[in-house]
Amino acid sequence: MSASAVLIAAAEGGIIGDGRTGANLALGVGLIGLVIGWLALTRSGGRTGSARTGGRSAIAIGAVGTVLAVLHLITSSGGPGTGNGLVGAVVAVPLGLGGVFLGCRALTSFRRAGQPTG
Repeated sequence: MSASAVLIAAAEGGIIGDGRTGANLALGVGLIGLVIGWLALTRSGGRTGSARTGGRSAIAIGAVGTVLAVLHLITSSGGPGTGNGLVGAVVAVPLGLGGVFLGCRALTSFRRAGQPTG
């Protein structure tokens, strides 16, 4: 399936669903990215590989959640309160970006903790 076909199908509501389905999906993915980023950030003080993996995962999942939310915002018709999930998609954007931010902070803390002092 080409990229243009995917965008056309998304605009018609065929991929991420009609109404609140796309916004709920974006909310869920953004929230998962935020939680993984928070967990990675709390583990970044030690020298464990799980902080690095968690940070990278939070960045990827948060970015996917943000893209899904923006895609839903672009393709939704109507305004807030019409049942199309516009408000949920607006809330999902900062959740996804928060996951990206926490993932980046976890990776930065992990790199600092891994370097010798002195």
